[in-house]
Amino acid sequence: MDATAASHSAKPAAEPTHHDLKLIVTVSTLGTVFEWYDFYIYATLAPLFAKLFFPGSSPTAGLLLALATFGIGFAARPVGGAIFGALGDRIGRKVSFLVTITMMGLATTAIGLIGTYAQIGIAAPILLVLLRTIQGLAVGGQYSGAAVYVAEHAPTHRRGFTTGFLQTGPGFGFMLSMLAVLVTSGLTGEEAWVAWGWRIPFILSLGLLAISIWMRLMLSESPVFAAMAQAGATARHPLREAFATRARVGRVVAAMIGIAVGQSVAGYVGLIQAMNFLTTAVHMEPFSMRVILIASLAFGGVASWAGGWLSDIIGRKRTAVAGYILFLVILFPLFTTLGKMANPGLADAVRAAPVVVTGSDCRFNPFTQKPQPTACGRLLDTLTKAGAPYAKHKAAAGSAPVLTVGGVRVAPDDKPAITAALAKAGYTTPPARPEAGTLLAMLALLCLLGVSTGLAYGPVGAWMTELFPARTRYSSFAISYNFGVGIFAGFMPFIVQTIVALTGNPLAGLWYPFTMVAIGLTVAVVFLPETRGKPID
Repeated sequence: MDATAASHSAKPAAEPTHHDLKLIVTVSTLGTVFEWYDFYIYATLAPLFAKLFFPGSSPTAGLLLALATFGIGFAARPVGGAIFGALGDRIGRKVSFLVTITMMGLATTAIGLIGTYAQIGIAAPILLVLLRTIQGLAVGGQYSGAAVYVAEHAPTHRRGFTTGFLQTGPGFGFMLSMLAVLVTSGLTGEEAWVAWGWRIPFILSLGLLAISIWMRLMLSESPVFAAMAQAGATARHPLREAFATRARVGRVVAAMIGIAVGQSVAGYVGLIQAMNFLTTAVHMEPFSMRVILIASLAFGGVASWAGGWLSDIIGRKRTAVAGYILFLVILFPLFTTLGKMANPGLADAVRAAPVVVTGSDCRFNPFTQKPQPTACGRLLDTLTKAGAPYAKHKAAAGSAPVLTVGGVRVAPDDKPAITAALAKAGYTTPPARPEAGTLLAMLALLCLLGVSTGLAYGPVGAWMTELFPARTRYSSFAISYNFGVGIFAGFMPFIVQTIVALTGNPLAGLWYPFTMVAIGLTVAVVFLPETRGKPID
């Protein structure tokens, strides 16, 4: 007997009481925070994983490979969304996200147990990619299932407020991962941390998994799905039904670009790109960087909930559009100012002694382990490994490359001379810990970024739930959301860092999120309806 037939004998679920709703929201939110902790702990440690799992590469290539592996987890999300979305539409919301959180917790724990490249060779990156894929499959079904589950319990006039608690999951999950890294690295010391201490945050996931399963077993099925099951109205082939007409396909595509791509790319600038920028581009002192990021992530989580609450008042669409516009206005000025505050010595060096490369053939492949094919490409490789931003100028065909640091020519093939010139100009001076006032100013800027991303992200759970019919809601939500997030946002850190490596400009990579959010804004305004107050049964 299939699940749909078996469910015919079940009694319809009663409308949840206020106490039931509080329990549902609390359990679902905590489970979502724990699952995002599992998923983001890898991003927190991407520079370390570049050394432990891709040691044969250059520092730049190793970081890019580590970020690509991070992106692989996101690429698996649409597949997970299709699998678990269909499962959730056929046999129930609760069962689907119980399976996903179990997969996520076990895969995360396993990452903490596998050997590094030095210990097991090529098997290390292969296992890492496999486990990141399992994590991606799991998270592809988790968030959409939790959002649908909570929204189908919530009162119509408080759907944004209620699902807004779920929207705190990524921010608080990433914050929890950074706290775990900050505490365990401090307790173990740097040498032990690199040798084995990094495993602790991953293994801790086993305890979070036990708590999550225990909490979610207390929940009942959503009343909307229970009523459909009682009436025999659940979809036997949810995926086929979700794409049965041109209008349904259009709605899925519009939601993917106008909601998923726009808010996720903006959100991951605050969650991930800010950390990568402060770590790799401006070389900010690590402890201070982690402290302000943890504080900004906590604020961002609250801002996401507030965005959901606001969408109950002014509408889902208006709230998200306001977030998109604010993000586009502040993006470049905010990161420019952050860089100057985080490492004023580097900012002074860039202003007083700019590095300029002039050449006719400056082909540069940041991934290769072989020497670059041209003299100018080898020069760019040297500057990239030194972490020095540079400007490129085109020269006449056949011209030898010319390097100037602060207007003074330096032999482009003399690495010791280049290193000395960069050090003299202040490019390689270790940054001092910023003063308290500077840290507070940086935190204020990151919180402003959190306001923009919170407005964009806060309404998503309610908006996406209201866009799709109950029979295929989980599948349509999961596929549109995870395809947008998994492809366009998941590879954003990799794309941004590749652009930076190719151009030598630490801000050039920001054109990718700017463009994606601008496209999302356009699609949201033109093609997506307002859904506040819409019945979802």
